[in-house]
Amino acid sequence: MTTGTDQDTETDDEGLTYAAAGVDIDASEAATAALVGAAGEFEGDYAGLVDLGESYLALATDGVGTKLLVAEAVDDYSTVGIDCLAMNVNDLVAQGVEPVAFVDYLAVEEPDDRTAEQLGEGLRRGAEAAGVALVGGETAVLPDIVSGLDVAGACAGLAPKTALFPGVAEVGDAVVGWPSSGIHSNGLTLAREAVTREYEYTDPFPPDPARRIGDVLLEPTRLYTDLLDPLREHGVHAAAHITGGGWTNLSRMGPNRYEITDPFDPQPVFEFVQQTGVVDDAEMHRTFNMGTGFVAALPPADAEALAAATDGRLVGTVTDGEAVAVRGLSLS
Repeated sequence: MTTGTDQDTETDDEGLTYAAAGVDIDASEAATAALVGAAGEFEGDYAGLVDLGESYLALATDGVGTKLLVAEAVDDYSTVGIDCLAMNVNDLVAQGVEPVAFVDYLAVEEPDDRTAEQLGEGLRRGAEAAGVALVGGETAVLPDIVSGLDVAGACAGLAPKTALFPGVAEVGDAVVGWPSSGIHSNGLTLAREAVTREYEYTDPFPPDPARRIGDVLLEPTRLYTDLLDPLREHGVHAAAHITGGGWTNLSRMGPNRYEITDPFDPQPVFEFVQQTGVVDDAEMHRTFNMGTGFVAALPPADAEALAAATDGRLVGTVTDGEAVAVRGLSLS
C-alpha cells in the first residue's frame, strides 16, 4: 500500500477510478437525493423509521451489487447470501436498531435450482449468525429485464426510542473502529475492472496462491450485529458502516473532522487491486473500507472499555472541521 497526499480522484492515463470503471458516486448520490426528494421526507439515516409510540420500526434495503459477477465467474454463489444479509443488518446496527426479520428478492433471467440453493444456503447462514428470522421472499423470472440474476433484500428492526444513537458525533469524541473481513460488497466494479486487466478470477491470488482471486473477492461481508449491545452500553453518540463511499462514510456521523490515526491495516486484496489497477490512495479510500468496516464515536472515557469488550480499538478522534483525515489524505 502506497501513501500520499494527492486529494484528486483523477489518476494517470492508465490508472483507474470508480467513475471510470462505471460507478460515479457523486451522480449516484444526486440521483438518490432526487428520489428521496420526490418521494417525500422520512425519518432515519441508514434505515427508515416508523414511529410506533415508545419504539421505532426500522426498515433497510440493499443488495449485493456486482459481486454477483464474480460469483458467476467462479460458479459459486454460496456466500453472497451472507453479503445480502450483512449489508442490511449492519446498516440497522449503525443506527442503534436490533435487526429482527429479513425478506429477500431474487430476480433471474431463467430459473436454476443449484444457484437458488446456494443463495438460500448463504441467506440461512447469514440469518443464523445475525440472529435474524428469514420470513419469506420472492423469486421473479424476468428474461426481458434481467441478464443473469440479481439478489437484494429488506430487513426490519425494532428499537426503543431511548436506544437509538443520537446520530451526531461531538467534538472531542474518540473514534473506535472494527476490522472488516475484506472488500465486503462495495467497490466491486472498480476491483473487478482492476484485477481483470492482468488476471482471471480463477487464477491463484498472488499473495496467497492457495486461494483463487475470485474466492478472495467473494470473502463475505462481516456481520456487526454482535456489536449492538456493547455500543448501546457504552454511550455511543453515532456509528458508521463503511460501505459505498469508503471512508467518507464517517461524514454520516455529522459535519466534523475525523482524525484517523490508527486504522486497521488493509487486507492484501486492497494492495492487489490498487497495484493492478494503478489506483491512487485517495480513490482507494473513497471507494473501499481499506480494512476498517465499522466505526463509532463516543466519549473518550468510554472508548477504551468499548474496545476492550469487543475486537475494536481506538482509531482516532473527532475535531473541528469537515473532512476525514486518514493515512495522509484529507477526504471530503
